[in-house]
Amino acid sequence: QVQLVESGGDLVQPGESLRLRCSASGSISSINVMAWYRQATGKARELVATITPSSITTYADSLKDRFTISRDNAATVYLQMNSLKPEDTAVYYCRAWTQVTNYWGKGTLVTVSS
Repeated sequence: QVQLVESGGDLVQPGESLRLRCSASGSISSINVMAWYRQATGKARELVATITPSSITTYADSLKDRFTISRDNAATVYLQMNSLKPEDTAVYYCRAWTQVTNYWGKGTLVTVSS
C-alpha cells in the first residue's frame, strides 16, 4: 500500500508562483512513475505532468512552459507552477504507479484570483 499526501495549495494572485509537494509513505520502494493531475470545478480531471524514477518528464502541452515537475527521491515529487493564471484554479492531485496498481492522493486546492 502507498499513501500520498499533497500540500502547498493556496490562494495566489495571477502571475505568482506556487510549489506543490506530494509525499508518499508506505511501500515507497514499489513506486515507479509519479504524476500530477488537476481537476477544475465542472471539468474532467486532466494530466499535468509525469516523472519516472530516473526523472524523465512529460507535460501537458499547454503547461510545459510554466510548470515543472521534479522528484528528489522515491517518496517526494514537486510541481513548480509559475506565471499562474485564473484558469489554473483547480484541485491538484498526485498519482503514483507500482507494477500492479496505482494510487491517488486526496488533492490540494490551488486558487488563482485577484
